[in-house]
Amino acid sequence: MASVSAAVSNFIQSLAAIAGSLLHSVLAIFQAVLALGEGLLTGAVQLIEAFIAVGTDLFGSVLGFVTAHFVVILLLGGGYYWYTNTQSGRRVSQRLK
Repeated sequence: MASVSAAVSNFIQSLAAIAGSLLHSVLAIFQAVLALGEGLLTGAVQLIEAFIAVGTDLFGSVLGFVTAHFVVILLLGGGYYWYTNTQSGRRVSQRLK
């Protein structure tokens, strides 16, 4: 009878080991799915941050470029306007007859 009780004991231990292994496998799969989700979310956030940084750098540079040229155009236009208004009372050219 000792061999039957030893066999049943080994069988129960084997079933417990199988159940433990299955539980560990399910938990490992759950952890892997969570790690995948975390990796995807982290990658998406980093991608969005990169797009925002590129947009900020690009449009910041373009905006600075356009603003500087707009100021130059305003200064040149203002200078031309001032010059033409101060010269309007004077005859600069003579009429040809």
